[in-house]
Amino acid sequence: MKILFATGGTAGHINPALAVASYIRENNNDAQILFIGTADHMESRLVPEAGFDFKTIEISGFRRSFSPKAISHNIKTVMRLMKASGESKKIINEFKPDVVVGFGGYVSGPVLQTAVKMGIPTCIHEQNAFPGITNKTLAKEVDRVMLTVEDAKKHLEPKNPVEVTGLPVRGELLKADRDLARAQLNIPDDKYLVLSFGGSLGAKPLNEAMYDILLDSAESGKYCHIHSVGTNGSEFLDKFKADGFADGRKGTVEVRQYIDNMDVCMAAADLVIGRAGASSLSEIEAMGKASILIPSPYVAENHQFHNAMALVNRNAGFVIEEKDLTSQVLRNKIDELLADNIKLKEIENNAKAMAITDSRERIAGIILSLVK
Repeated sequence: MKILFATGGTAGHINPALAVASYIRENNNDAQILFIGTADHMESRLVPEAGFDFKTIEISGFRRSFSPKAISHNIKTVMRLMKASGESKKIINEFKPDVVVGFGGYVSGPVLQTAVKMGIPTCIHEQNAFPGITNKTLAKEVDRVMLTVEDAKKHLEPKNPVEVTGLPVRGELLKADRDLARAQLNIPDDKYLVLSFGGSLGAKPLNEAMYDILLDSAESGKYCHIHSVGTNGSEFLDKFKADGFADGRKGTVEVRQYIDNMDVCMAAADLVIGRAGASSLSEIEAMGKASILIPSPYVAENHQFHNAMALVNRNAGFVIEEKDLTSQVLRNKIDELLADNIKLKEIENNAKAMAITDSRERIAGIILSLVK
């Protein structure tokens, strides 16, 4: 049994694909798995590190601008697309897959379209509530379409009925225990814990809005708070140090550059504040956490806003758009939620009800069902 995965560009595409591929490998001794990606994105590192064979094609996305630079880039993209189809066909002919799976990113387009033309069974997985251009196009051609959330369905014209499978969540998060996590972090029983982060790189607007809130919380001790400034947020660590934080700590507040024990911190938290990437939201749902979401406005199709609204529309979270974000607006929402335990629990329960914790099994089952 041979399975070809095509994905790349961001961790949001790559990590779910790796989770499913690993599950298939663990449960099927005869499975041979190959990934196709690009040489200049993170899949070229993450896929081999996970122990999978990896081949590359050259592809890029189109830029939505009529500037001379964008036009030049788009001309090169058309040429790369034509070349990528030939490269994809060569790899497919050599590997002879029983099924080809796309997990998003520009690389999925030529690989899946080539497989469709060659009569090989195909399927795709869409991580976001608002599908990207590549998957919108592929949905009309492939045999099966899998979605993280039902909301994406209305934006697609699929060849066949879609199936909501959820998005794989790391096993350590599903196993995390709240009481044990709070004990590890030394969170008192009578204190709420707020967890905030803007992704691994950090989000400057969130750091700026959170700055005064963290200073006040360190003085008042109303609740505990762990905040990550991200790897691009070193300037904020210096500011906190100047304001009396020793090793990132002051009172009930801890400021870190990066959260390397997210399973523990998320399990212990009563309120999570952050961006609205598909993986983060799946983790919030799986762990049943109340959240205040600040979608990044800088991503394609504004898909983080649509991701966040999937929770908001189910009374499972709150959204503050970045254009409306200030310290006072954020502080008011934090205080409002932490002052109403009944509301907090209602949001937690609604988020938990959205969770699909067996998504690896569901996705793998669909992939294997296509193997002739």
